[in-house]
Amino acid sequence: MSAEIAEPRSQRLDPKYVRGPKSRGNFEMLAWLFMRLSGVVLVILIFGHLIANLLTGEGVNGLSFGFVAGKWADPVWQFWDLALLWLSMLHGTNGVRTIINDYAEKHATRAWLKGLLYVATIFIIVLGSLVIFTFDPCIVNSPLPQC
Repeated sequence: MSAEIAEPRSQRLDPKYVRGPKSRGNFEMLAWLFMRLSGVVLVILIFGHLIANLLTGEGVNGLSFGFVAGKWADPVWQFWDLALLWLSMLHGTNGVRTIINDYAEKHATRAWLKGLLYVATIFIIVLGSLVIFTFDPCIVNSPLPQC
């Protein structure tokens, strides 16, 4: 009695493995690459942020409205914090997008979750960017001497 072993199916022919348009494959590869590169840049930005805010001056006790106003008077720190905001939000959004793709089984559920994720991301990026660029240290009862 000879047991016949079936030939392995080619992944190119099996509908379960057929990939959609080429752009989706490229997008996923670029998203994967973005996660790696943004992670490295985020480590540098985060440690710079922590060192500037916590290890210099009075540490945690020195964090105040005046400290932020003085820091954001310098365009370098505005750009630093803006880059930290944008990269961390996009990095986190890409990670959550991947989790949604992995665990949301229904297409409609996946579409709704990703839609909510993208709306929340855009809202936070726009709001955070507005705060950084329109920050006015001279508000009413400001403790700053230049106001």
